[in-house]
Amino acid sequence: MPADRRDFMIAVAATGAAALSLPLPGLAQPGNAMYGLIGKMRTAPGKRDAVVALLLEGTKDMPGCRSYIVARDPADADAIWITEAWDSKESHKASLALPGVQKAIGQARPMIAGFGERFETMPVGGQF
Repeated sequence: MPADRRDFMIAVAATGAAALSLPLPGLAQPGNAMYGLIGKMRTAPGKRDAVVALLLEGTKDMPGCRSYIVARDPADADAIWITEAWDSKESHKASLALPGVQKAIGQARPMIAGFGERFETMPVGGQF
């Protein structure tokens, strides 16, 4: 006998609830809060690609970094979005002292016109 829609939805909800209680790899566990940032950077006119290249080169091998995405804003030729996920806020702070990061900041600084929105987040999982 085929299950009706109500029985199907109850089964799906129960399965989803059970899955959410499992400790899965790549997910932040209670007491181990990850740290995230999403920010917009504005470059001097025509300097976006140069800043993108510096950010990508200078941010390799950062301990504690789960994800560091640099993206062009399709609606603004001088804007960059940076999305970061870190093991902890401390890992992010420590990354700012790394030689490669310091070099990238120093080289990019003259081409940065300013910063836009900035959001701190608490990543809980996803593709890392």
